[in-house]
Amino acid sequence: MITPAFELTQDPDFLTIIIKVPYARASEFDVYFEGEDFKFYAKPYFLRLTLPGRIVEDGREKASYNTDEGTFTIRLPKEVPGQYFEGLDMLTSLLAPKKSRSAKPLVEEIAASAELSEEEEEEEFDWEIEQTPYEESSESPPRLQHPYGFGNLRSGVFQRLQDELSDVIDIKDPDQTPAGERRRKRLEAEAAKFEPDHYLADFFEDEAIQHVLKYKPWWVDAHKKMTALQRESHQEHDTHTFVVFSEDEREQLRKFTNKSYLLDKRSRHHVYLGLIDILLAYCYEICVNEGDKNVESSWNIRKLSATLCWLESFSCIHDVLVSFGRRVLCYPLYRHFGLVTRALSDTAMILQLGKAAVLKCLLDIHKIFRESDPAYILNDLFITDYCIWIQKIKSKKLAALSESLQQTTLTKSHLGLELEELEAAAVLVQEEEDALKAAGTVSKQQLLPSESETSDSEGSSSTSSSETEGSDSDERESSTSEDGEINSFQGALEEERTAPLVACDGLRQGTGTSALGVSEETPKVPLQSVSLPGKLIEELEMQMHSAVRLSEQPEGLATASCVSQEQEGNPLPEPDRFSEDSAGKGVSWRCLQSQAHCFFSAA
Repeated sequence: MITPAFELTQDPDFLTIIIKVPYARASEFDVYFEGEDFKFYAKPYFLRLTLPGRIVEDGREKASYNTDEGTFTIRLPKEVPGQYFEGLDMLTSLLAPKKSRSAKPLVEEIAASAELSEEEEEEEFDWEIEQTPYEESSESPPRLQHPYGFGNLRSGVFQRLQDELSDVIDIKDPDQTPAGERRRKRLEAEAAKFEPDHYLADFFEDEAIQHVLKYKPWWVDAHKKMTALQRESHQEHDTHTFVVFSEDEREQLRKFTNKSYLLDKRSRHHVYLGLIDILLAYCYEICVNEGDKNVESSWNIRKLSATLCWLESFSCIHDVLVSFGRRVLCYPLYRHFGLVTRALSDTAMILQLGKAAVLKCLLDIHKIFRESDPAYILNDLFITDYCIWIQKIKSKKLAALSESLQQTTLTKSHLGLELEELEAAAVLVQEEEDALKAAGTVSKQQLLPSESETSDSEGSSSTSSSETEGSDSDERESSTSEDGEINSFQGALEEERTAPLVACDGLRQGTGTSALGVSEETPKVPLQSVSLPGKLIEELEMQMHSAVRLSEQPEGLATASCVSQEQEGNPLPEPDRFSEDSAGKGVSWRCLQSQAHCFFSAA
């Protein structure tokens, strides 16, 4: 028998069942319904459903067949008009009648499903592989295998497939590694993988991250619509109105084998926490890729979920959030704490929307893993069971889980990566660099006006000196023309500007220190310190006249002597030519400086 494709809709008074049976004989079909049971048969199709509400046969039921589309449409009246049937989208849970709540059938059902999976693995067995006869050894007892997978119901899966599945999970030899050891190794791997430079780069240069954070997936609009309707009517609404399954998703639901799960309280707790962990990784993937899928989608989801990558079993919601936050900051391309908080809010929205929204996300994950080799093994370990299990739980459970998730706080300090200290140090360095840049800018701005002031002062001084030098310019020209060369001492004029003023007796003016001692021990006084250059010139001229007897002939200079130099026995250097203007005044400053150097500099 073939299970046909079907879907269910409802209005306040009727339940409508649409069954697709192409190539069936429309004249040969049977329909049976009573209470919660519904049966349909049209060779070779057979459909048996357990409805979430009761229907009644009162003459208002109708059935029609569309030959072009090959579909039966059956309208059945509700026993209680206005009653809302919850879970009409949960097609897998509707396929078979409800099982007994006793432990024995549940155990048998799980065992039967395990046998079926083992038979499927045996059918794919390579018969050409070299075999070794099995020898039972009494010396080594059987090794203890630690469970994992959905509800920790699996074990021994990776014992033979470790080499092939090394790219799927990070834990080595999970069958022989207890849960505590897995957690310890996971934390060590995350601490070794964390890169402060990568984190700081995304922290300071987050343009791309801020862009992807603006993306709004489908559950954002659905959550807004649900919240608006709840505010208007002040009552809860089923999410069937807001969550729509595609035909591919419906087909996948029909392919699942309906089964029940025998879970104790501790196992159910692990299942709920694992669901949060998987949804967080999925929300991150949808956000950073803005709803698109790529070759890295499978890697992102399983890498960010410690449930999938390390076969982790969490004990509280806070541990789930800490694990997810650490893995976001260690492994993917975008490592930003804002993406962690965004995934938290998205997961809370999905849980508030109910099991239909959660099932749609799980089906999308199932498709991503199904198309990725060898990640498909994660469907067998987790996702397929989650897709079947989620259809049978109540949405109120998920709403309570969402509320607990929203009440759990996660900060950067909880992640144990010293993010706040790292950010504070980086901010200090950035502030110092900004201060240095600002100081350099201010110094440049101050340098420009100071240079302009210097140029102005130099222009004024050059103007005054040009006036002084204008009167004796003829004398310098005549002196140069007579000697045939420029004064040999003029090359050291800039050095002489800083020479101290020394009296004829070899002492510095106003002091009792010799000129030689002053020149060797004390810094020279710059010429700019003299406020009245005109008086200085006259004073220097008087000192020179008192020390030297000038002759009108150039040879007279050769016989001139300085009192201090005669007493010290220092030879006199050959003076340069000295000339006066017609009034005996207006001596050139450069000429005076050169002559002062001639008389007062040490031999």
